[in-house]
Amino acid sequence: MARFKGLVVLIVLMVGSMTFGQTLAVLKYGGGGDWYSNPTALPNLIKFCNDNIQTSLNPKADTAEIGLDLYEYPYLYMTGHGNVYFSPEEAKTLKTYLMAGGFLHVDDNYGMRPYLESALKTVFPNQSLTALPKDHPIFKGPYPFPNGLPKIHEHDGLPPQALGIEIDGRLVLLFTFECDLGDGWEDPQIHNDPEAVRQTALKMGANIMSYVFKN
Repeated sequence: MARFKGLVVLIVLMVGSMTFGQTLAVLKYGGGGDWYSNPTALPNLIKFCNDNIQTSLNPKADTAEIGLDLYEYPYLYMTGHGNVYFSPEEAKTLKTYLMAGGFLHVDDNYGMRPYLESALKTVFPNQSLTALPKDHPIFKGPYPFPNGLPKIHEHDGLPPQALGIEIDGRLVLLFTFECDLGDGWEDPQIHNDPEAVRQTALKMGANIMSYVFKN
């Protein structure tokens, strides 16, 4: 119990201030979905944030499984195309991590939504993903997005959606849907996005990172 309390204090301190060398992580999850998609996305976002919004993040992102090690990371990036599964113990750990100050960003790489919504019911059985309003702080800065989440890739041609779960007024989980920020963060030769599109994706990512460290 003493170790667990210490971990909770650690994550609160990590989220509360930009300590040099903090490390972000890609979340490895069960169910068979390709959690390893977009391998260059998070390192590129980290570099953009360090260069442009005065973060001092570890340039190398980790891979994290759901366990006590989650408390080392103020931000988790989760992506993929398919099935998502959390065991009962993983669901409990993930909920505790988020309630203690952690942040999970789920970026749909295409086809993930029904599986994610089912898995999240094991984490937050009494809560559902809800749309973020366009005046949410995550869209205000450091780069303004007055129209909300930008469209990066077409997918089904539907409007991009930013959905989330809040606890006590703090956004703890962000689901970016019909947008594919991660594809925009990747190395330019992978998807051949115009530089303006990549910059839009990276700026939105920087806003997410800024929110994580200020809340």
